[in-house]
Amino acid sequence: MMPRISTRSYSADHASRLAEDGLSPLLARIYAARGIASAAELESGLQRLTPFDSMKGVRQMAIRLADAIAANKKLLVVADYDADGATACAVAVRGLRLFGACVEFIVPNRFEYGYGLTPQIVALAAEGAPRSGGAPTGVPLAGAAQLEPDIIVTVDNGIASVDGVAEANRLGIEVLVTDHHLPGDELPAAACIVNPNQPGCTFPSKNLAGVGVMFYVLLALRAELRQRGAYAEKDSPNLATLLDLVALGTVADVVKLDQNNRILVQQGLARIRAGRACAGIAALLQIARKQAAQASSYELGFVVGPRLNAAGRLEDMSLGIRCLLTDDADEATDLAKQLDELNRARRDIEADMQESALAALEQVDPSVGNSLVIYNEDWHQGVIGILASRLKDRFHRPVIAFARANDQELKGSGRSIPGLHLRDALDLVSKRQPHLIQKFGGHAMAAGVSVRAEHFDAFSTAFEAVAQALLSPADLTKVIETDGELAAAEFSLELARTLEQQVWGQGFPQPSFEGEFVVQQQRVVGEKHLKLRLAAHRTQFEAIRFFNAETLPERIRAVYKLSINEYQGSVSLQLIVEHCEAA
Repeated sequence: MMPRISTRSYSADHASRLAEDGLSPLLARIYAARGIASAAELESGLQRLTPFDSMKGVRQMAIRLADAIAANKKLLVVADYDADGATACAVAVRGLRLFGACVEFIVPNRFEYGYGLTPQIVALAAEGAPRSGGAPTGVPLAGAAQLEPDIIVTVDNGIASVDGVAEANRLGIEVLVTDHHLPGDELPAAACIVNPNQPGCTFPSKNLAGVGVMFYVLLALRAELRQRGAYAEKDSPNLATLLDLVALGTVADVVKLDQNNRILVQQGLARIRAGRACAGIAALLQIARKQAAQASSYELGFVVGPRLNAAGRLEDMSLGIRCLLTDDADEATDLAKQLDELNRARRDIEADMQESALAALEQVDPSVGNSLVIYNEDWHQGVIGILASRLKDRFHRPVIAFARANDQELKGSGRSIPGLHLRDALDLVSKRQPHLIQKFGGHAMAAGVSVRAEHFDAFSTAFEAVAQALLSPADLTKVIETDGELAAAEFSLELARTLEQQVWGQGFPQPSFEGEFVVQQQRVVGEKHLKLRLAAHRTQFEAIRFFNAETLPERIRAVYKLSINEYQGSVSLQLIVEHCEAA
């Protein structure tokens, strides 16, 4: 079904107020369409960050951490295996060491132990598992020294680890949970929980990534140590040095970029552009041939993030965490090269999986149902989330892709569309047929689920029934939202530069525009892209359409973004065509 192009609605009052604050009519319209009511909401100074005071549990956690540092207790950070988990771990380890803590980290191998603080991970940590030094798949624990911790600190996980926390309590290990995922019906019996989405938390920014939550814990810890007089005669640590990591994790986890998150990302990007990124981020940008001075949220989300994620998808995330923790440029470069190679392997695996999925779907009309639930015993469980995302984009249906975890169990990763909250949909399946799902968790747009192999068909049927109940025909028509048409004078490098400087992402989409053009030239470049010369408003524009080389008609209606093309020293405006149809 052909997508429908729609112009974003906006508040005329907000646009008028923004224009009064000095923004151009176009920028006022763009920001008003994203819910901005005044220019103050676009300010990105750290003083505009929401204070930590209203975050439930953060002061108590700061007190416990300060006491632990004073008593020289051993802290162990238990991380998650994605980019948010890796950056949250690096922020925790770097930040706590700045305050003098004795701290190490572990990251469970996802293929052996799954997600979160499990009883098995607690048992291994209590025994003092040996450092693996970049463990291959199959090594249960990566990164832990001979530590036998007094306190476990979870980052980007733990809110669902009821059994794991109970096991830690039984062994006399205190657990401090920092997480941002939605809680289940039962909270773990941790000594302290910091999660803006836990019941009773009044912190207004519910969209913090796991790395953002850990950063806030460090802000509270610094305030507690200052109150105790720890910095009466010396400067307290500058936590802004961690903002490049906070920005990376926030963008890579695709959380909504509300004002608080935009500030964190903007400040982190400022450090990266100024050449003050940690050695690991600098090396990952360099290995991808990207200039740090021109880094944007795109580079974080689509260049650095995937290379970091590749470690957790194919092997174990300790490789990525060590890259983010090292201050040695040569070591960072070596680790970045390994991550780049893993990412290339991940792309090859993903391409093969997508080919097999599309071949299987040739026998099925995806438009018949409201969802797609697919499984192939040859698929890699580390890549099924990306596959689900690609298929969701292609067919505009919620998709859950499954791979075999063991002889009895299948693990699924799902991606959804507006109109269906994926975690809630899985919860509904679980309530209707409790025997079908072994475990599940996640967000509105992404979730994970495990089922027994013999229940796959029944689960597919049950999930489709829920999708039929929750999604209307209108929900199943893909809508491409734009910011309308540009006037002739608005096609400018100045506007492109202005837009590039802003932080865009989930919930705060990069502006795109629509218009009719005459196709004057078109040729295939790089075997899969279409290089174009378009004409409108008596002007010619260079344009490119990535990953689509189909020949276009003479007149098109296109959805496009403005970009800056730098080639052999010359700088010019370029349109990136994202969708087009015959005019």
